Amino acid sequence: MKTLIIGGGLSGLALAENLESQGREYLLVEAQPRLGGRIMTHHQGSAYFDLGPAWFWSGQPRITSLLRRLNQQYFDQFSNGIQTFEDEKAHVQYGRGLSSMAGSLRVRGGFEALITALSNCIPNHRKQLNSPVLALNMSDHRCIATLSNGSSIIADQVVLCMPPRIAAQMSFTPELPAVTMQALRGIPTWMAGQAKAIALYDTPFWRTNGLSGQATSRKGPMVEIHDASPADGGPYALFGFIGIPPAGREDVAPLRQHIIEQLIRLFGPQAATPKQLKIQDWAAAKYIATKADKEPIYAHPNYGLPPTLTKLWNNKLHFAGTEVAPIFGGYIEGALEAAENVLDVLN
Repeated sequence: MKTLIIGGGLSGLALAENLESQGREYLLVEAQPRLGGRIMTHHQGSAYFDLGPAWFWSGQPRITSLLRRLNQQYFDQFSNGIQTFEDEKAHVQYGRGLSSMAGSLRVRGGFEALITALSNCIPNHRKQLNSPVLALNMSDHRCIATLSNGSSIIADQVVLCMPPRIAAQMSFTPELPAVTMQALRGIPTWMAGQAKAIALYDTPFWRTNGLSGQATSRKGPMVEIHDASPADGGPYALFGFIGIPPAGREDVAPLRQHIIEQLIRLFGPQAATPKQLKIQDWAAAKYIATKADKEPIYAHPNYGLPPTLTKLWNNKLHFAGTEVAPIFGGYIEGALEAAENVLDVLN
């Protein structure tokens, strides 16, 4: 029985790797020219900087086990030193701010190293990039996927390993129930409305000055900042979550200037000249964010797999991805949880 996995992020890759280990028939297709989905790592020489998710925690057993099994190393988030706080008038205070990130863990090489390790477990003929799926047709108990280039793939069952709102943009024949489509469109895509900025420096001057690199701000444009340096050596980095809504950050030039000015306020004049300033706006990422995802999320969504997304097309159509994970939804662990859960229901 052939399974078509649509989406080559962590959920899709984890599912494919499990099916491969069981000797089962499957094909993984990914719309983008790269694997990883919201996992993306910027490389500068031998250094690495995650532009998507950056952390996991010891209470998340699936990601810890997977990293160990694939011989991927991880390390503690740097958190030594004084935290910094900036109020709405741009007054900076030291020793005040968000709780310490001690205990947060990062992957050596960035999370993209895990994506590469997983991808290497999957034979080339089992994965296909640059292959957006536009439509799914269930006919005679077989699923026919139509790609953007007009070609088609026939499978016995399909797993959509993508944000539910992206899945809702596909065409389904026969049509999915209205309550199912409503549920898909109503699930916020984790991280899709966010943007991250990473400033690279030759030296970690904030550490030398007794600062941890952690800061919170009510002035912005970044609302939360952390040390993003590699485990060993440089270049070193500070990264921040940009708090401006997507519509307000489309003009990148002034945004970059405001980011530099904020870094100077928080960390001193040495922050004025980063060797590189990288901005990743996920709200503008095709196959990740939809128009609805440009609306701000003020609390962690109540993720999980609604009953309306189960037992579709005679239990031949399934959903995976971190948004449908009932316990760790929205986290790296949730992507693995969702893949694990759908594996249990595949025929």
